[in-house]
Amino acid sequence: MKTAVFFITVLLNALSTGFFFAWSFSVILGTKKAGHLTYLETMQNINKEILNPVFFIVFFGSLIALVTSTYLQFNNKTVFVLVLASTIIYLIGTFGVTAFGNVPLNNELEALNITKLNQIELKDFRTYYEIAWNHFHGIRTISSIVSFILLLISIFIQKTL
Repeated sequence: MKTAVFFITVLLNALSTGFFFAWSFSVILGTKKAGHLTYLETMQNINKEILNPVFFIVFFGSLIALVTSTYLQFNNKTVFVLVLASTIIYLIGTFGVTAFGNVPLNNELEALNITKLNQIELKDFRTYYEIAWNHFHGIRTISSIVSFILLLISIFIQKTL
């Protein structure tokens, strides 16, 4: 059971990390080339579509699996500390930043009727939103990568014990 839970933890964490990493080097680069209205419309559409069962399983499941794995690794102090650190980093840097950084920005964008904005208002909101959103995204991407690396290190240490 412990091995299966840990496998699921690493898998979900890897998927979450891969999602954020790929987003950084594909979606963000592509949307930077879009006009202001197109960018804001695209982000509104993405923010609606991302709320789906697959994303929820990976994003929330990773956190739940990390917490469970931390509890199950209690017998091995070194692995426990690594998995606990991975969990805390994911909780604060990935989950927390998303919940308290990206999501409020997404809600602000959703409430905005972008079709009624003039070009200056579109540019100003896009600049505000894009800079803040990408900043938070960078934090959660780095956090998820660090969380994943800590899990990989814990696997290596388990194999050497």
